[in-house]
Amino acid sequence: MLRYALKQALIAIPTLIAISIILYTILALAPGDPLGELASSPSLTPDVRENVRRALGLDQPAYIRYFKWAGSFVTGNMGYSFVSPVPVSSLILQRLPTTLWVVGLAYLLAIAIAFPLGILSALKRYSLLDQVVTTLTFVGFSIPTFFTGLLFIILFSVWLGWLPFIYDSTLQIRNFSSLLAQVKQSIMPIAVLGLFQAAVLMRYIRTAVIEELGADYVRTAYAKGLTGWAVVNRHVLRNALIPVVTLIALDIPTIFTGALVTEQVFRVPGLGSLLIDSIGRSDTPVIMSITFIYAILVVLFNLVADLLYGLLDPRIRY
Repeated sequence: MLRYALKQALIAIPTLIAISIILYTILALAPGDPLGELASSPSLTPDVRENVRRALGLDQPAYIRYFKWAGSFVTGNMGYSFVSPVPVSSLILQRLPTTLWVVGLAYLLAIAIAFPLGILSALKRYSLLDQVVTTLTFVGFSIPTFFTGLLFIILFSVWLGWLPFIYDSTLQIRNFSSLLAQVKQSIMPIAVLGLFQAAVLMRYIRTAVIEELGADYVRTAYAKGLTGWAVVNRHVLRNALIPVVTLIALDIPTIFTGALVTEQVFRVPGLGSLLIDSIGRSDTPVIMSITFIYAILVVLFNLVADLLYGLLDPRIRY
């Protein structure tokens, strides 16, 4: 297993290099000027703006800027933001706790809902429970999160007045009342993300379990006298989880990089909103760092999923 992991890690290196080149090329060709906000300032002369551009390295060719960025990124230096004189790593670390709190809890909520309901729906196929769960699942992943977020705001904030519709980024937890305020302002974004992810996971889990229930080894297990729970727990779930593990492994990186739409709807100051703001301002170092970190996490968790396959099914050999 260790040899396989090392081999896959070595294969991932040229993959990540190719991804970084493509990302940087797209950003270099994209319209927009990082110093566009300075151009409208009457207090800055053209000479001053040119000096700022030279100080940021924007007067150099794109390939030279890429090699400088790549060399700095390997050493852990993500550079400075073009918009504000703050290290990119500091901006990311400022937003990361909020993203982990909201998106992480939402994904845990999704898993807690999807697994039991998806398994029960598959075991009680074509029953009333299955029809209700299937209907809610289709509704859940058919409605976009921005629309669900607006519905939640209208219902729970405007009409009922139970929850705040804007996330207060300045709130600090000092006592029980501030903790309660933090929980209340997190309920809606967590619920919107959690229900959407639960709908997606639930459909995959139901389909995977149904495919395994008709297999020969399941009938053999029942013929040996095993109880229904023993058959599902020991045999069906281990095989049904293989495609689900792939889906979860691809979704986990979003926990670290934020939810773009939901963070914009509820004004959650996470990495997703930071990425959107940086794209609007053509802040290349911030955009490049967040997107490349996401690419690294995708490759990493794909490797983790490959390793988990062998634990779920011993027949798989690396």
